[in-house]
Amino acid sequence: MNTRLTRTLASVTFGLAVLCGLAFFGKGITHMLDDGAICVETDFWSNAALGPDALPINKGVEATSNATRLCQGDPSAAQRAAELGGQLPWLLFGALALWLFSRLLDAVVERGPFTETVSHRLTVLGWFVTLGTPLTGLVDGWSHSWLVGSMAPIVGSGPAVSQPQALILAGLAAVIMGKIMREGVRMREDLEGTI
Repeated sequence: MNTRLTRTLASVTFGLAVLCGLAFFGKGITHMLDDGAICVETDFWSNAALGPDALPINKGVEATSNATRLCQGDPSAAQRAAELGGQLPWLLFGALALWLFSRLLDAVVERGPFTETVSHRLTVLGWFVTLGTPLTGLVDGWSHSWLVGSMAPIVGSGPAVSQPQALILAGLAAVIMGKIMREGVRMREDLEGTI
């Protein structure tokens, strides 16, 4: 096994996790201090041929002719937070997933690939990705839906889920591989105990 490559990959992964974490905090702070307009995309009226005056939007909201883009000139704190709810959860999810992956790689370098620690960390990473993907998608979708509903009440604000489905499958694969590795480690320990 090439430990130099694994150690380098662990360092790069940790660096990316730190960058995602800094982007999370930086975007949150700068966005909450910003007093500009916020905009949201919606496809609710994308097939309608409505004039700008016929659109059922709140006061102070500007819309494109087919209302696929709504902009609030003077947003409330809740609207600003909802806009962040569509951007920040994925940055936080990415930072935590990369950090867990770097810890997994560190364990591979320190203890070897077929150990109880590595199988445990792989399982934890798998469960985090499996459960975190739909949760993050739900927060993202709900925030987007609420923001659209706050600008155009007729659209409604029921939660929508936005998520890359492949991540759930990858997370489940990691959980399964972690369980397989754990059984392999136990079998090896039993074999070494009998010899």
